[in-house]
Amino acid sequence: MIGRDEELRTLRRVLADATAGHGGALLVHGTAGVGKSALLRTIGAEAEGSGFRVLSASGVESELWLPFAALQLLLQPAADGIENLPDPHRLTLSDALSATETEPQLFRVGMAVLELLADAADRQPLLLLVDDVQWADSSSRDVLRFVARRPRDLPIAIIVASRIHYPESNSLSAYPDLLLEPLGRTAAAELLDLGAPGLPAPVRALVLERAAGNPLALVELPKAVKGLPMEPDDLPLPQRLEEAFAARTDTVSRQCRTFLLALAAEPNAPLDRLLRASSRLSGSTASVDTLQEAVDAGLVTLIGRTLEFRHPLMRSAIHTRATVADRLGVHRALAEVMDDMPERQLVHPAAATLGPDEELAARLERFADVSQARGKVAAAVPALRRAADLVHDTQRRTGILIRAVELASEINDRVHTQLLLDRADPRELGPLERARLMVVSDKAAFDPGEPHRRIREMVTTAAGAFDAGGADTAESLLWWAAARCFFQDGDATVRAETAAELARWNPDPDDPHVLTVRAYTEPYRQGAEVLARLDAIEPDARDGRILHFLGSGAMVLGDTGRAVRHLSAAAGVRRSQGRLGLLARSLAGSWPRAYLGQLDRAREESGEGLALAEETGERIVWLGLKATGGLVAALRGETEAAARTIRELRAHPLFPGMPFATVMAQQVDGLLALFDGRTTEAYDLLARAFDPADPHYHSVSRWLLAPDLADAAVAADAVPEARELFAELPALARRLPSEMMVVAHAYTDAVLAPDDTAEERYAAALAALPVGWTLSRARLRLHHGRRLRRRRRNVDARNPLRAARDAFDQIGAQPWAEPAREQLRAAGGSSRRRHANTAEQLSAQEMQIAVLASQGLSNREIGRRLFISHRTVGAHLYRIYPRLGITSRGKLAAGRGDLALSVNGPDEASALHASSCENPFKSISWWSGWAFSCTASLRRTASRRARNTTWNGSAAPTPAARRPSSAARPGARPTTLGPTA
Repeated sequence: MIGRDEELRTLRRVLADATAGHGGALLVHGTAGVGKSALLRTIGAEAEGSGFRVLSASGVESELWLPFAALQLLLQPAADGIENLPDPHRLTLSDALSATETEPQLFRVGMAVLELLADAADRQPLLLLVDDVQWADSSSRDVLRFVARRPRDLPIAIIVASRIHYPESNSLSAYPDLLLEPLGRTAAAELLDLGAPGLPAPVRALVLERAAGNPLALVELPKAVKGLPMEPDDLPLPQRLEEAFAARTDTVSRQCRTFLLALAAEPNAPLDRLLRASSRLSGSTASVDTLQEAVDAGLVTLIGRTLEFRHPLMRSAIHTRATVADRLGVHRALAEVMDDMPERQLVHPAAATLGPDEELAARLERFADVSQARGKVAAAVPALRRAADLVHDTQRRTGILIRAVELASEINDRVHTQLLLDRADPRELGPLERARLMVVSDKAAFDPGEPHRRIREMVTTAAGAFDAGGADTAESLLWWAAARCFFQDGDATVRAETAAELARWNPDPDDPHVLTVRAYTEPYRQGAEVLARLDAIEPDARDGRILHFLGSGAMVLGDTGRAVRHLSAAAGVRRSQGRLGLLARSLAGSWPRAYLGQLDRAREESGEGLALAEETGERIVWLGLKATGGLVAALRGETEAAARTIRELRAHPLFPGMPFATVMAQQVDGLLALFDGRTTEAYDLLARAFDPADPHYHSVSRWLLAPDLADAAVAADAVPEARELFAELPALARRLPSEMMVVAHAYTDAVLAPDDTAEERYAAALAALPVGWTLSRARLRLHHGRRLRRRRRNVDARNPLRAARDAFDQIGAQPWAEPAREQLRAAGGSSRRRHANTAEQLSAQEMQIAVLASQGLSNREIGRRLFISHRTVGAHLYRIYPRLGITSRGKLAAGRGDLALSVNGPDEASALHASSCENPFKSISWWSGWAFSCTASLRRTASRRARNTTWNGSAAPTPAARRPSSAARPGARPTTLGPTA
């Protein structure tokens, strides 16, 4: 390899990381002939020499209709390991890689492939090489992308090459993509002189000029130098290369050229079929001698029983240079010899047809029907796309394209979705087809521009579809319009228009879809009735769709407890189904968990959901989960992580037009300023979320910020201004009596109360707070204790301050825990030193694994639940044990109560254990005693560790020096975060 030292260093680094057990993936992309294939061959040979097992495959255009075709080629050498997999994985892979009646769910295939590779890599490091991934079938690409995101703890390296770079479609996100540039002048001259020494100076200069640093051109153009014009021409480089390749077929027989054309049209067909097809086309018998002639001419190479062209461009060159008659003839011949292989066979008559062909279009549609019925949606999409090309009627063509778009959207094929949308002609649509197109286009592109106009269009189109008899399509489109009313905070007019259209249909008032639309559109006008109807509904625990509807409707109303229950149940259903995009949506239930004080659980779910949203292209979900991650980090006191997360959120192109996310970002910025003592800035930041003219305003979600704004108002001496901002809150809370509104009203009423009525308002507020709002209750007690101290009632202040401190410690809300501890000491109460809880010692995913392992799940079961390899689970557990001061899985199981306490809080943890015991009274007693002894044991372990051990080469942390209280700092302004005089 000449001139590729830096690129080879990058690839070798990927191999070195994999050898060390830290696998990764890399996408190499560049123009045709720039050297991608040569680079992959070189690194593959080096990997084999250093002990890797190399699996390789290439994408082929003719197999775009065949789900998992490229994957089958890639895994062929490792197929013997399939029989050793557990039954679910074995059956899934067997179905995917064979001609079964049904196609397994995509991410189940991904998990099975991951486990197959993980087992193989346990014996020998693996390198997967996939060339021309832009031509691989979409199912194989999606599985490859799934696997490429998960080899972090495995000795697996994945390197793929693509001629076209689609960042959202092909990027593997493990390493930065590697763009392969043309060679520099010096390297280009060296390569040319090595391959074609002694060229006359004028010819050498001409080749260097025309090749423009393209390595393949530098190798091939000298072989065709006689055909090059001496004067500059406008012929593109790829075309020059194709002509140079095609010219090399002039020396072989017609029979051989015909065979090569058949191979170019169907590169992975069995050799006997290719020989039969070329015999039919040429009129004389093609034999092994024909094959040998192609090998001897240096045009192809035989690997086992498979023929491969020397370079992918040679295949396209031979196909391009053939006459139209020969190209159409070879496709007809291939269709005849492959009549027993329907998925492969139908490709060829479609390719052999010029102009409209209604009969063939109907056959393609029937093929799509059968494929869809069998779950082979990826095969149906290209068939419908070709069928649309073959029909006369433009309206029918657009109808076929809409169906193709719907199916492409169903399998999350974003590239094909957009290409098909671009071809559809809205002018040829009836009202129902227009609504179907709008549903899929809105899912493909949630455009932040002109939201009110877009909502109106959707409502009008939904009305037309309903009147045309398409109730299901109309309901779906109206749901998207209602969702925009929340996400983009539609104004009162479009909200009312959306709700009115729903009412015109006279729907079942208890239908979950109806309740969700009403919640999204008019929460203040219809919220009370929606909440009452939600109380009466007991959804089927197996119906993820209904559970998600009900959970999301409750969430936008601020009915957080119900939202968490339903969305958590929906996530369980979708997790068991392996539907990762829908799972990411249901994990949005981590947002209300943050306000309930379930910070560890919120951290885990938002982190997992964010990764899945990135993987599946759920951009709106990504915004919400990213914002949740920033909020949770802020509430846990991880200020740098919170600030970094919100910067990344604000940089997203969709962020400015999504008030549901902007208001959360503003909340985090305001909290960070408050925790840092920048009280006036904190108040100003939070107050902006209550200004309808500000981009951070959201007409409903702003009330989640009310407690924070009240805190900032007290700290910044802005209580009168805050009272004015909250003037409409009591009336709105009566109209929408959700948990969010109850908490906002009760909390602000107490914290901003004048001294003469404060006591009764604190008592009323604490009584009014809903069960489960642990964080708000603890914050209110901190305020109450601080106010009692300010009135020199130190003895009375101790109980609320002690309760607040204990709750903050349990929740992990450090920005409030230390002030509560200082206030308690200042009130004359004792305050023990805080010890880190389990969740603070583990990452979010490690905590998930520890909890599941403590419940007795095997590594494989945990891996299936979290969509990672069982060997990755084992690697995590290996790191988890020393952090918890234990040495085995059995001791982790013994600590289940402490883990549940860290993740769920005391109420949920005890309920979790009680539910697993026959005698609930015995279980509660057992849990209480066990939790005390376990917590004490962990604290002793932590204490010994702090005194005697080091981790990762650095000394164990020592207790932080106690900060002086604000009362001890002359001139300091009392704040809500520190003690007051």
